[in-house]
Amino acid sequence: MRRGEFDGVQIEAILTPYNHWWKEGVVKTEVFKRPVFHKIYKDLLSLKQIISITGPRRVGKTTLLKQIIQSLINDGHAKPNQIVYFSFDDPLLSEPQMREHFFDEMIKWADITRKSETVYFFLDEVQRFDRWELYLKKYYDLGFPVRFVISGSASSPIFRKSRESLLGRIKDNHILPFSFKEFVYFHKAGDSEVLDFVKRAQAFGYKLQREMAVDWKEFQSESGPLNVPGNVFRELNIQLNRYFIEGGFPESWEIEDIVAKQEYLFDNQVQKVIFEDLIIATEFRKPEKIKSYYLSLIEQPGQEINIEKASQKVGVSRPMLEKYLPLLEMTDLVKTLPRFSKRPLKFRRGSVKCYLLDLALRNAILKLNESVLSDPSAMGFYAENLVFNALRQFEGAIELSYYKDAKREVDFVVHVGGKRYLPVEVKYRDAMDDLASIKYFVNAFDQKFGIVVTKDFVKTQDEKKLLFIPLSIFLLFF
Repeated sequence: MRRGEFDGVQIEAILTPYNHWWKEGVVKTEVFKRPVFHKIYKDLLSLKQIISITGPRRVGKTTLLKQIIQSLINDGHAKPNQIVYFSFDDPLLSEPQMREHFFDEMIKWADITRKSETVYFFLDEVQRFDRWELYLKKYYDLGFPVRFVISGSASSPIFRKSRESLLGRIKDNHILPFSFKEFVYFHKAGDSEVLDFVKRAQAFGYKLQREMAVDWKEFQSESGPLNVPGNVFRELNIQLNRYFIEGGFPESWEIEDIVAKQEYLFDNQVQKVIFEDLIIATEFRKPEKIKSYYLSLIEQPGQEINIEKASQKVGVSRPMLEKYLPLLEMTDLVKTLPRFSKRPLKFRRGSVKCYLLDLALRNAILKLNESVLSDPSAMGFYAENLVFNALRQFEGAIELSYYKDAKREVDFVVHVGGKRYLPVEVKYRDAMDDLASIKYFVNAFDQKFGIVVTKDFVKTQDEKKLLFIPLSIFLLFF
């Protein structure tokens, strides 16, 4: 046997430590399942395609893989030895000669030892394996009795680079940090009263997104769909304050020391993303420059980006800076919001706002603790950022933008098709101020209503076209 090649005994020895369920019949994993689990599991059982799970580092992709494995065994869809998990982080594959033969030998071993039964391969950190897409395409097209579920820590554009050869063969699921709703489900799993209201709010949001209509009399009645008991509302706001600080990366929740927590987030979500994932994705050779640009963006989430000023501040030419922002979006560190246009999907160069994927990263980079909760200005930015992240999940939306003219500005406009828009204004403060901009938008574009996201409940007897919803409730819609 030549150096770098494997035999069946070696392959099994490499895989056995990863697959303890072959011997034990059970999978060691987390009990809590994110809602996206059910969608991915259904796709695996009903679709022939390769299932891909992408997203930022440390959001729970490996946990999802293990939970799917657990369910395949528990539900009788596969025997334990028909399921193979492997992580391409394994140092064994650092040697090129080993990598060259490993994948083919792994498939050959499975075909022989599993006697042509369907084998489910769960391949973690697959982007670290050169030409991974060619191997998957090969065995998919040959009709081998295998199913592939792959995951990667870098963002989905890394997978898009190789997807041309997999068109029609792969179904991607892009996983983000825990939403506030998931945060509540996780931390209040034993509180039936809170969870009952969360489900009620979720049902209201589901209907709102599909019908874009509100029964005002029902909504404003004491038995309306969002009538929340005082103790439940207080608990939701306690959880919201925690979420402002801790964000949606579940592994960091277990770290009690705030300094250690912030170091963990900075190392995994900034340093490694920019200095490893971004270079892999784009072959980018100036990570320090893009890091400086990112740090300039986190100062004020939701700011309108002025390329000229940013260029001077960071010390980079405007053409280079215009390339940096798409690169940051590629790795899920930030997301942009274009200015509103009645022509959907129209992008106006330079007219964008920038928001963060998760506020805990800002806290980690700027070394902020719970004292930020007492800063009204910062909380305004934070609330707006959370609303942006929620509205990105608005089902059926064609585009999300912000409205701005010479006199007025509306934080968000959800374009849902035709001439239907939902304007959303964030007023996360103790006293309600001017609402002229959102009122103007509703009337000027002949819309049925708009939403004002508030800090607390607001009496709205004289407002017939504005729906006032506290942030801690609004975020449960998505």
